[in-house]
Amino acid sequence: MRGQGSNASKQSASSKSDLRRAEIIAAARELYEEKGLSRTSVRDITARVGVTRSLFYHYFADKDAVTSAVLDDYIDDYLEALSHWNAGRREGDIDHALATVVRLLRLGLFENDAFHAALASDENAALYLEFVNRVADHITNYIIETTVRDYASLHEIRIQHLYETFYVLTLGVIGYLRKHPDADDAVIADVIAQTLYLDRPQK
Repeated sequence: MRGQGSNASKQSASSKSDLRRAEIIAAARELYEEKGLSRTSVRDITARVGVTRSLFYHYFADKDAVTSAVLDDYIDDYLEALSHWNAGRREGDIDHALATVVRLLRLGLFENDAFHAALASDENAALYLEFVNRVADHITNYIIETTVRDYASLHEIRIQHLYETFYVLTLGVIGYLRKHPDADDAVIADVIAQTLYLDRPQK
């Protein structure tokens, strides 16, 4: 009985620790979106949460570490949106899937807030590169495990090196949309379809 009580106590302490860490990440994300990355300090984050700086450093080595956690938080949100997109696909309707995924890329990766603006600045080029590489990796793994599997049940997969192809394609589309924000969605959809040799209906 004493062992069970000890385990429950450890689980409770772990849950509280996870919650506190999540609160710090959420506060950092809010501040980054409101003020931008460079204008937010560790002091700002701890004041928003209502914790001491020493407690902050218990969870994160520095501001870069919490920023990395914020990036993961954005990626989790994006993967959740991608799962909704995947669940809403119409079987065999490739054009609809392409149109909606391009729209999702625009909304998820180019939101109009101070943090995304900061990421896109030359000052944070290395951080932006880290972010898009993480995004590309997670998107690629998700698409291969779900959408590609579904597509393969109805069509022949005509590309080799699936991971590499989707990874490079994702990076390319993100980079192109960043450089050409007014690009026609239909053109982006065509590029994706051609790269992946998708069987689209003749128009």
